[in-house]
Amino acid sequence: MDLKKFIRDIPNFPKEGIIFKDITPLLKDAEAFKEAIDKMIEYYRDAEFDYIVGIEARGFLIGAPMAIEMGKGFIPIRKPGKLPADILSKDYDLEYGSNRIEIHRDAISPGDRVLIIDDLLATGGTIAAAVELIEELGGQVAGIGFLYELSELKGRDLLTGYDVFSLMKE
Repeated sequence: MDLKKFIRDIPNFPKEGIIFKDITPLLKDAEAFKEAIDKMIEYYRDAEFDYIVGIEARGFLIGAPMAIEMGKGFIPIRKPGKLPADILSKDYDLEYGSNRIEIHRDAISPGDRVLIIDDLLATGGTIAAAVELIEELGGQVAGIGFLYELSELKGRDLLTGYDVFSLMKE
C-alpha cells in the first residue's frame, strides 16, 4: 500500500510559507493506519529497549499503539503545563518559531533504554530536545523513529550517532 497517498499537504499552516503534513487521512483509514504501525514495529522488532517515548501530540498516535503491540511502557513528552509532577524541560526552535517540551523527572531512570517516536522529522529541533531530556535523566536512546521525514530540511543532521528510521521520506 502506498502510505504517502494518505499524507495531506496543508499550505500556509500554521503560518504563511509552511506546508503542514497532515496525517489525519492516514489515521482515519484503519487499514493504512494499521499498516503504518505494523511497518514501524517491524523495523524495531529486534531492537533492545525498555520504553517508547512519544512526543505530543502526534507522536502519541504512533508511539502508543506501538508500545501496546510490543509489550512496552509508554512515556509522554508533553508541551508546557500538561504534566502534574516534577518536570524537566527543554526549549527548542521550530521552522516557524520556538517552543518547549517537558517530561516527568521520574519517567526515566539511569540506564533505561528508550525508543523515541514522533510523526514527522523536519528541522529536528523537537527531537533533539527530546534526546537531551532523555539523556539528562540518564536514559539511553536506542532508536528514533518517524512516520514521515522532510529530507530537505536536514533534521537528521542533528541526530548524528543515533539510529534514525523514517517510514516515508520526501
